[in-house]
Amino acid sequence: MKRFCSILNQLLQVFPRTEFEKAVAETKAERHARGFKSWDHFVAMLFSHLADANSLREICGGLASCEGRLAHLGTAVPARSTLAYANTHRNWELFQKVFDQLYGYCRRDLGMKTKFRFKNPLLSIDSTHISLCSEMFPWATYSRQKGAVKLHLTLDHAGYLPAAMVIAVGKISELIVARRQRWEAGTILLFDRGFIDFGWFNRLTANGVWFITRVRADMQYAILRSQRTDKDGEVIADEVVRIQGKRRQKRYPGELRVVTIEKADGERFQFLTNNMSLAAATVAAAYKDRWEIESFFKVLKQNLRIKSFLSTSPNAVWTQIWTAVIAMLLVRYLQMKSRYHWSFSNLLYFLRMNLFVYRDLWDWLHQPFVPPDPVQQPTQLALGWN
Repeated sequence: MKRFCSILNQLLQVFPRTEFEKAVAETKAERHARGFKSWDHFVAMLFSHLADANSLREICGGLASCEGRLAHLGTAVPARSTLAYANTHRNWELFQKVFDQLYGYCRRDLGMKTKFRFKNPLLSIDSTHISLCSEMFPWATYSRQKGAVKLHLTLDHAGYLPAAMVIAVGKISELIVARRQRWEAGTILLFDRGFIDFGWFNRLTANGVWFITRVRADMQYAILRSQRTDKDGEVIADEVVRIQGKRRQKRYPGELRVVTIEKADGERFQFLTNNMSLAAATVAAAYKDRWEIESFFKVLKQNLRIKSFLSTSPNAVWTQIWTAVIAMLLVRYLQMKSRYHWSFSNLLYFLRMNLFVYRDLWDWLHQPFVPPDPVQQPTQLALGWN
């Protein structure tokens, strides 16, 4: 007879304790700790997102009400003051490393590919800001009257999983963060017109990184040659160009490519890329797929707790955001592994209702509305009396 631990316990088994403890040692997250372990902290914060606990009282009370079932998790219920202190002082880089470990596990287990024929890694980069009260979060500088933090995200189009993230105060632009990031040669980057910087484009090209973006209205260029286009498709022009302007041409002296498409309603779109080998229609289709990162931000803000925070310190805000993205990556992983056609919001909603149910996680994911087989009680053998 099969026996199972709670669904929350089975979710936590995705995070190997040896790898977690290795991250704890690397980040020195338990330096000067007095009893409240990093694993207990991680379980409490992950529970806050999966169970939609809105405050320290709801997190600690929710765990305490299920204390009889926490033994399987290898954790204990923290006091509210203990959890608040850990959020403020425990190094948030621990959760960044846990995120990196989980992303690597998801990539290896799922073996994902993009929907395009080319084999290059396809990534989108963009940012979204979270508004904060400037009086309660004075460190989150954004404008005179508002505070904010920005999430600078990299989305992997092989499965549409978050691949990397940088959290910064609102006044830091996405271009400053992008210039400091590095990608392997052959990667194709998708980004909007806010990232246009020809000096940065030149560095990407020198490193063998391709990019696709939109053409700015004020961008001047000279057409060097035109390439053939399919008369039946949306592509109406495919041109190799050189940037005009003394400063811009000095910053990017090489050739670029401009692909122009026209929709059925007559609206035109122009795309700028340094890749000369992809088909023009593929360039347009790849940039269209960039919209997935906007959908990711929408789902993240609607379903997980990153717009109201448990504490006002920078470390607590970073900790809550990183654990929210870990929770989203975990649920997205379950969504892709399941044979049932879950939407993200429905899967997260039903997970919240079944966190402490004792049932096989994968049977529940594949057949959520089919009751499990009844537990067979052991038969009592008859005693023979002489």
